[in-house]
Amino acid sequence: MFGLWIWAPPERGQRAVKAAERMVLHTHLYSVQVARGPRTPAAVIRRRAAAAARKLEKAGVRRVVLPDDFAYGDVLEKRGIGAVDTLALRRELAAEQTCRGLEDRGLSGGTVAVSADAMSAELVRTVTELSLRCRYVLLDVPYGGPDLAGRLRREYGVALRLEPDLARLGEAEALVLFAPRTDLRRNNPVVVEAYRGSEAPLPPLLLPPALEEQLPAGCCRIQLLAALRESGALRPGQISLGRSAAAGNGSGA
Repeated sequence: MFGLWIWAPPERGQRAVKAAERMVLHTHLYSVQVARGPRTPAAVIRRRAAAAARKLEKAGVRRVVLPDDFAYGDVLEKRGIGAVDTLALRRELAAEQTCRGLEDRGLSGGTVAVSADAMSAELVRTVTELSLRCRYVLLDVPYGGPDLAGRLRREYGVALRLEPDLARLGEAEALVLFAPRTDLRRNNPVVVEAYRGSEAPLPPLLLPPALEEQLPAGCCRIQLLAALRESGALRPGQISLGRSAAAGNGSGA
């Protein structure tokens, strides 16, 4: 079960830390509501955070959707609890993010480069989507490239270009990184970072209005959507990307 952490304004006569199961899009979440006001002393907030972490641990929660301004990760770590991992969702959206970045800059998507340190199902999906939408796709991966290229040629009639050198990677209109690359200058018009540890922001994540109105407020949106996507409450294609000033160069993971 995923956890859900909500900061709430203090209420007279109410417990400072309340816990209960709640349903969000047919997904069970164990919610802790922690009282915090503008005048609440930092030491009091930390004690309440520790109490909430104990409740999460007792409920068997190991991953929790946190508020955007959460600063008590160490309290959770002591209980073996971490934030919901968003990497899978970021990689799922990488192809759409790349194409959106190209569109926002009026680029044709003539050449897109993808670099990874290993072959994976997520990489295959991204390269396949880009191959169907862009003229040329360059793939830099240490193994598995020829097999994927052959499959794409047989199934879709598209040609994947393998083992590009640094110059060709640097000349691509878009660069999608599934792993860090310190040897690239990253001056491409569009750069999408889809690897763990990247702090580059995503464009706004959108849901159909009927689903949007069922989401709780006060928590990290991408963590919540990642949890709902992993649980199966959201299907592929139900999460789309909006437009923002940060939609292109540098797009996170």
